[in-house]
Amino acid sequence: MIDKSRILFDTQIRLENNTDFISGSDEAGRGAMAGPVVVASVILPSDYENTLIRDSKKLSKKQREILCEEIKTVAISYAIEIIEAGDVDILNPKQASRLGMINTITSLKPKPIISLTDAEKINIDNYNCVAFIKGDDLSQSIAAASILAKTTRDSIMIDYAKIYPKYNFDLHKGYCVKEHLQKTKQFGVLPIHRKSYKPIKDILENNF
Repeated sequence: MIDKSRILFDTQIRLENNTDFISGSDEAGRGAMAGPVVVASVILPSDYENTLIRDSKKLSKKQREILCEEIKTVAISYAIEIIEAGDVDILNPKQASRLGMINTITSLKPKPIISLTDAEKINIDNYNCVAFIKGDDLSQSIAAASILAKTTRDSIMIDYAKIYPKYNFDLHKGYCVKEHLQKTKQFGVLPIHRKSYKPIKDILENNF
């Protein structure tokens, strides 16, 4: 059975707000201990339907890459913001995500009449922003943004794996898994590690 629930959700939002221009926003990498937080926002055409678009974590790498290119091609507008590890340390992950959503939403043209976000409550003057828990399961627009964000971030972490081959960033994408912790303890903390994260703090403290 084809699941059109996310498409129907967006359609209902458009009808309730009498507009074709709704945006979806999501982030990737907030819980990682290395690498950036990446935020994306997207406005899809009102008549665009793709039942393959869903929460990016539920898709294979190949599916995400194919869908990412299609979303970029069909989107009325999209924006992606990369917030580097040092800035995440200064802002904290939640505020970094919020800032990224504000910046990407306000850069969309035309201006979205309503902006849907995945769980993150944000306030922007003269914008109508609404947060939904598990929004990437509910909304095609939020799910599309999650695909853009995760695909972009995964690509960055794969590039880091080439720069720092001992850490295997292509496998764990900078998240706090056993292998990543072991490699960081063995080879040291890198500039792309988030120094405010407790596992990294503990490694730094134990090395001095």
